[in-house]
Amino acid sequence: MNTTTAGIVFVAALVLALALVHVPLGDYMYRVYSSDEHSRVERLIYRAIGAKPEVEQSWGVYARSVLAFSAVGIVFLFLFQLVQQALPLHLTDPGTELTPALAWNTAVSFVTNTNWQNYSGESTQGHLVQMAGLAVQNFVSAAVGMAVAMVLVRGFARRRTGELGNFWVDLVRGTLRILLPIAFVFAIVLIAGGVVQNFHVHDQVAETVSGVQQTLPGGLVASQEAIKELGTNGGGFYNVNSAHPFENPATWTNFIEIFLLMMIAFSLPRTFGRMVGSTKQGYAIVAVMGTIALASIALTNLFQLQHHGTVPTAIGASMEGVETRFGVANSATFGAATTLTSTGAVNSFHDSYTSLGGMMLMVNMQLGEVAPGGVGSGLYGMLILAVITVFVAGLMVGRTPEYLGKKITPREIKLAASYFLVSPLIVLVGTATAMALPGQRAGMLNSGPHGLSEVLYAFTSAANNNGSAFAGLTGSTEWFNTALGLAMVFGRFLPIILVLALAGALAQQGTTPPSIGTLPTHRPQFVGMVVGVTVILVALTFLPALALGPLAEGIH
Repeated sequence: MNTTTAGIVFVAALVLALALVHVPLGDYMYRVYSSDEHSRVERLIYRAIGAKPEVEQSWGVYARSVLAFSAVGIVFLFLFQLVQQALPLHLTDPGTELTPALAWNTAVSFVTNTNWQNYSGESTQGHLVQMAGLAVQNFVSAAVGMAVAMVLVRGFARRRTGELGNFWVDLVRGTLRILLPIAFVFAIVLIAGGVVQNFHVHDQVAETVSGVQQTLPGGLVASQEAIKELGTNGGGFYNVNSAHPFENPATWTNFIEIFLLMMIAFSLPRTFGRMVGSTKQGYAIVAVMGTIALASIALTNLFQLQHHGTVPTAIGASMEGVETRFGVANSATFGAATTLTSTGAVNSFHDSYTSLGGMMLMVNMQLGEVAPGGVGSGLYGMLILAVITVFVAGLMVGRTPEYLGKKITPREIKLAASYFLVSPLIVLVGTATAMALPGQRAGMLNSGPHGLSEVLYAFTSAANNNGSAFAGLTGSTEWFNTALGLAMVFGRFLPIILVLALAGALAQQGTTPPSIGTLPTHRPQFVGMVVGVTVILVALTFLPALALGPLAEGIH
């Protein structure tokens, strides 16, 4: 079986696996977020934190709860990293202490579900911080994203009310009923596949065949790897992330990890359909996600399999930065999947991709990571695009647009448009500022178009809460740690506030009966329109920057 055929079989098996879990997992999540019953453990947690699970919140109170919880998480994780050398299970390597700027960047990164890493995990973060700090945020940051998505769905489903659920209930249920049991099962699967799980700090092994002593760092890797992918977090226990054989030993574990990072995001449209009372609407949304995802995976593989790497004339150049146990096709599929979602994990080095292959990874993030996107964030991002699409369609026929029985008035479209503009504003302003400062341009490994691509990728990744990077950029400087940290904060919480405000506006409306002028939003025509609007909006926004970076490099 040649490389291309093997890659097609790999993608086909992935599509089949996602299709098999779409309905059962989506229905299960619908029951989780719709139930009025609370388990004994959940009630103990509510009592401990002082939450009142029976009291629902308005969008404003819900937003303040999200912001307060996240702010506490940032402060705790920031301080936790600074004092870890005085705690058990710390690393003993000299010079591994984090600077305040790097601790800030990392704390913000994990709380915002970005997991950007300007440090080497196995030599910088102790096991206690990895286990009780970073891994915990992998769970709760993902649960926050799902909670916000559920609020927007309730905004469409409910009528003439200001009540949109309770953040603390949604957070606890998402963590305990969805993320924790699935991550537990797949952590065991990964251990069976060879991913390490121990408390060893540094194991000195015997001499290698070349006659040198080798030190192998252990750790609680499998438990973190499972939630890293499942929660679309992406932070690696080791510096080389999922390219490390202790994190991702074989082709079949590579398949499991790609499946994990997509399974919840591709199943949430089913939850959406059940909650709004029309599974057809859910199928339309997942069809948009699937269309964009398959097109991206196909194009990324095409550009990578052309054997024109960073050294176009070299034989086997496309294997640069690629693990031989995965090969080009499976690495390209992983790269596309991790940037289509907000995961950011890597099993190959994106800086070594072809110019157009690297461009596809950037475009995946610039689409807003909606195909399928992060857990929760992908669904609410796609629903925002659906709102914009029905607005555009309404302009065409001269009628007030409607979606799921809700009128899209100037208030709703202003919130939706503002949501879409947040990320481009952060990315383009951040990139322009970095390129205008000589000291920051010096952090680029390459000059010219590829150097611009490194900076553009960094701000695209941070603003869209992805976390992957072009490795050539020296990002662990005080300026980049601060700037990218701010990009993560604004890129995460400004859209969340706008989504919650939109949910509040929708929930206050009644029901608008469909008429002869209502655009059907469950048919292939609407699917095609949403895909078109998504691509056109991104092209209009980012094409000039892409033309100066990866496109210019590809033409050259």
